[in-house]
Amino acid sequence: MPIKVTMPRLSDTMERGTVVKWNVKPGDKVSQGEVLADIETDKATMELQSFDNGTVAQLAVKEGESVGVGAVILVLAGEGEDPAAAGNDTETSAPEQAPASAMSEGAAASHRAGSPAPTAVRERPAEAASGHAENGHRVFASPLAKKIAADEGVDLAGIRGSGPGGRIVRKDVEAAIASGGAAAPAEKAASALPAVGAALAGRTVALSSMRGVIAKRLVESKTTIPHYQVTVEVDMDALVLLRGQLNEQLAPQGVKLSINDFLVRACALAMHQHPYVNSRWISKGSEAAIELLDRVNIGIAVALPMEKGGGLVVGTVRDADRIGLRAISTESKRLSDKARGKGLSIEEMSDSTFTISNLGMFGVSHFTAIINPPNTAILAVGAALERPVSRKGQITSGHVMSMTMSSDHRVIDGAMAAQYLATVKDYLEKPATLLV
Repeated sequence: MPIKVTMPRLSDTMERGTVVKWNVKPGDKVSQGEVLADIETDKATMELQSFDNGTVAQLAVKEGESVGVGAVILVLAGEGEDPAAAGNDTETSAPEQAPASAMSEGAAASHRAGSPAPTAVRERPAEAASGHAENGHRVFASPLAKKIAADEGVDLAGIRGSGPGGRIVRKDVEAAIASGGAAAPAEKAASALPAVGAALAGRTVALSSMRGVIAKRLVESKTTIPHYQVTVEVDMDALVLLRGQLNEQLAPQGVKLSINDFLVRACALAMHQHPYVNSRWISKGSEAAIELLDRVNIGIAVALPMEKGGGLVVGTVRDADRIGLRAISTESKRLSDKARGKGLSIEEMSDSTFTISNLGMFGVSHFTAIINPPNTAILAVGAALERPVSRKGQITSGHVMSMTMSSDHRVIDGAMAAQYLATVKDYLEKPATLLV
């Protein structure tokens, strides 16, 4: 019986995937664990590995084609089967509803039998795929950039990459196409300041998978959750002083605590006094309920660089109320670095119970954020700015930070949000309590 390999769900928000590149062709024999294709998801480009041994009978999806999760993308002929017959006799249309987790029929049977299924995908390394220019020099480009360039007849050798290490990414190729071809490296070099009277070049940019998912989810959040905001200001002088002392002592160990690490710890501890902030709204038909969660997993919003297509992902620091500042710092840095590199796994982005979005590093003093479902609240944090403050009747200089919490009014009343923020504020203004 032919083995049908379907488009797997490679992230919690993935609904469609794009086959960037096939690494096999009809007639090839493949074994379990062999890389079949590079798949672009809403989060990153990942490698699809085979669950089974067999012979490639049919590639049901073309390179560059996007299909829904659960759609058949490749057919394998099993041992003793005729690959031509297996490819012709197999229905490859997408199912009406994609399963929560897609895998080949052989892998699904193995999983039902209780044996552990092999890993379906592995994340691509940060290094890009490479090709060669006519002069023999290697050209580093992402698989999707190379695919688009080949389809449009664009010479990658004439494009200056904006990705890490000069890697050519999709937006570089799209920019070359929009300008009428691949510009020479010297022509693409941009100065820090635009020329006097220079005009911006208008163009339409296709949505990436990630940007499309972000747009859909945030519209759903804003239109289905009754948002409201509560803002408090925090005296950060004591925390700034303590952080400096701790970082000086921890420097030989390579540890550097950020203000966000203290925020994660404070927000997590405050959940024990205000459990409704650590909850989710459950709606089944006409019935609804509030689920108070027993774990405190703090989501950290990470902005991705434009050379990776931009976008936003949320990495999860699990059980943040049970671990110390050093562990929070290590995990937060790991998640941020991995998100901006090869991308986070499904597990690393799932199960957050509360989210922190911090734009302080960009000098932003105040903003509001949209709730990240199924969370019932998100905290928008600005920079700890030095400004004139009144202390004991005297005007002096002090560090003040603004925090704005967006809450789901179905679960969290205004007074509840104010009380939660007051607790977080107290922790931050008496930061020694976060060390115990």
